Amino acid sequence: MTMKGWRLLPLLVSAALLLSACSSSPGPSTAPQSVPSGSSLSGAIVDQRWNLLLLGTDERLSMPETPFFQISKEGKVSGHDGCNRFTGEVTLGENQRIEFSQLATTRMACPQMADAKRVTGMLETAYRYLIDHDRLVFFGPDSRVLGGWREGN
Repeated sequence: MTMKGWRLLPLLVSAALLLSACSSSPGPSTAPQSVPSGSSLSGAIVDQRWNLLLLGTDERLSMPETPFFQISKEGKVSGHDGCNRFTGEVTLGENQRIEFSQLATTRMACPQMADAKRVTGMLETAYRYLIDHDRLVFFGPDSRVLGGWREGN
């Protein structure tokens, strides 16, 4: 082996070790579980209308209709993003884990379309939630506050 080859050997060994460490099997998942047939979701977040309060930590949206959502015991979510109606599925897990999936919206055009997409984007990105009195806060996977909701009627 040439002198140049010997200098590359530590780099190749390091790369091989790194690759082998990445291929190990992952630990137990803390992802939310879907509702098994015959059971239902429960908790303070379920069967409650939640009206949008803030996007992020301080941005209030001014829209003709206040965005809202409601989660049913069957694991379905429905609501309005300020422009369009939406439906989908939701799963709840341990440690206030939440995951919205299969969100579908109507496709009406409105002046606040960008804000409406931010509302549904918050739901799609939500990873955890926290309820404090009549307030619900969503957090992203990086623990960043995505937005807040308030109990509605």
